[in-house]
Amino acid sequence: MDTSQYMSMFLEESMDNLQTLNESLLQLEQEPDNIDKLNEIFRVAHTIKGMAATMGFAKMAELTHKMEDVLSKFRDGELKVTQKVVTVLFKCLDTLETMVNNISEGNEKEVEIEEIINDLHSISEKEEEAQNIQAKSIEESKKNEIENKNGVEASNKIQLNEYDINVVKQADYKGFKAYEINIVLSNDTLLKSARAFLIFKSLEDVGEIIKSIPSTEDLENENFDFDINVVLLSQKSDKDINNVINGISEIQQVNVQLIDSKTLQNQNTYDNIVNKENNNKTNMSNIGSKDIIKSDSKEVKESAIHKKAHQSVRVDLERLDKFMNMVSELVINRTRLEQISMKHKFDDLNETLEQIARTTSDLQDLVMKIRMLSVDVVFNRFPRMVRDLSVELNKEIELIIQGQDTELDRTVIDEIGEPLIHLIRNSADHGIESKEKRIEKGKDPVGKIRLIAYQEGTKAVIKVIDDGNGLNVNAIKAKAEKSGINTEGMSDNDIKNLIFIQGFSTNEKVTDISGRGVGMDVVKTKISSLGGTVDVTSEEGKGTSFIIKLPLTLQIIQALLVKVGNETMAISLGYVDRVIDYKDELVKKTNNKEVIFYSGNVIPLVRVNEKLNLEKSESGKDYIVIVKVGEKVVGLLVNSLFGQQEIVIKQLGRTLNGLKEYIGATILGDGLVTLILDVAALV
Repeated sequence: MDTSQYMSMFLEESMDNLQTLNESLLQLEQEPDNIDKLNEIFRVAHTIKGMAATMGFAKMAELTHKMEDVLSKFRDGELKVTQKVVTVLFKCLDTLETMVNNISEGNEKEVEIEEIINDLHSISEKEEEAQNIQAKSIEESKKNEIENKNGVEASNKIQLNEYDINVVKQADYKGFKAYEINIVLSNDTLLKSARAFLIFKSLEDVGEIIKSIPSTEDLENENFDFDINVVLLSQKSDKDINNVINGISEIQQVNVQLIDSKTLQNQNTYDNIVNKENNNKTNMSNIGSKDIIKSDSKEVKESAIHKKAHQSVRVDLERLDKFMNMVSELVINRTRLEQISMKHKFDDLNETLEQIARTTSDLQDLVMKIRMLSVDVVFNRFPRMVRDLSVELNKEIELIIQGQDTELDRTVIDEIGEPLIHLIRNSADHGIESKEKRIEKGKDPVGKIRLIAYQEGTKAVIKVIDDGNGLNVNAIKAKAEKSGINTEGMSDNDIKNLIFIQGFSTNEKVTDISGRGVGMDVVKTKISSLGGTVDVTSEEGKGTSFIIKLPLTLQIIQALLVKVGNETMAISLGYVDRVIDYKDELVKKTNNKEVIFYSGNVIPLVRVNEKLNLEKSESGKDYIVIVKVGEKVVGLLVNSLFGQQEIVIKQLGRTLNGLKEYIGATILGDGLVTLILDVAALV
């Protein structure tokens, strides 16, 4: 049977079903006695197995079949829903997702499933499970004894999580090798911190360090004995790396071992099971169980029922884009017809044109709504991510999601995921304190991260709020001065927003989660490319809020047409606060910069023609367009106004693509091509 025609449907359905399983397993972990949820999980797993078998993907079907065995034990009451069992099931889902991605990308590399099948088989047999854990514990104890004899502390042994494993796998594909390196300093080393710095600098010359024990902070404070463990990605051989380290004085012993990804994956699964079991015994609040993720469950359930009640059809996004472009052309020609009618006074055409205007507006609204998706398709991946982060960081974190029904353009939805991942991981790593520190400060032991979305006029607002440490203004200021940035005259809020500068990071501890000085720059760049803004507000010791504002759609917008020099340009009305007449007496100078005083506020003035290197037009009356970008208010001096108009955004070609002052161009009714100013870039 030729299954190629069904491949697209299979891939889409599989990804949807896997996401449903992720969400349902999280809920089942919080509500172990929820039989309805268990039955739903069983049905979805059965669907995936049937589809995979039909399409001829035997390994995928086999793995899902083993999952069903475990789920049936749940359903029959022979096995209890515990954190360690759910963790293995999550591992299984990740493996299935890797298989689906490989099929989608045409990657024929087989995914090994023997280890995960063994894990599934062992947890389905209660007696075997206890014996296996006991046997592995004995084996681990023996292993630790051997390591201790070699001078390596068991507590310093690096445990890699699923994120680390993915990094190692990706590096393997690109020809990099992963090494676990144990370095023992001489007992008479006086400046251990300086020696550790030399070791790290030498290793970073030949590769990239993705994890270290002790942490960089502990190394700097000399809060460690004489052992240093790191995981390094490099294209060099183990012999070369050995030579690099041995070239540094005061090194007593070096042990470089190649990490085998297969062994690593198995070891990680076992470590997660044991670590989480220990957490359950020592921590009565049970991290990752009922206290990790809270969402409006009623709202989610109602939303799910509502979705099922509507029939839908999948449409290729390329077809939707073509549909959108055709409607855009229709809007341009409608405007052109209106201008011709006004110029030649064709009164007989007015009634017909009004009808065309109404029809094109309705058609435009319809195609906009077709392209809109709720942000839930992005938000639904974060509960699982926060659960894993809370276990990895040994912190208690609660994710609260609100407004997941807020809708955005499909193009925006596709791009917003990466910035949000950066912000949430940053909040979990740097924002939320450890349980002990939170108790010392009199805070709730469980840290909270809020992910909130709502519409505000023509914008969508997304907030990531945590109740953690907050930003240290003095630390940011010191880092800025060190980097050559003059902070004189800056407000505290302006200083906090310096974290979005490329390569800027106050955190010296480089981890696999955050702290490399790239995350915040990625966030700012990505959101600006979508025509949006991002701001940060923070109170030290109380928490931090990141506020993202995005356009609901990227194709057709309301704009103010202005004259800059002798050129006509467009400004999105989403940024415009008001327009005032320009008068010389309004303009003052402070710190050699022009400002205007308006309604009791001091507003910076930007002469747009000078900014764009355009000669000032002598004809016409000057105006100041007061624009608001996030929390910043700026006056843009333009040389004339042409009024408000609905415009279609067209992407700039390759020649002009590097111009950061413009977000695109539009074609006006008279055929004139007009550039659209990027207000955020100007400000």
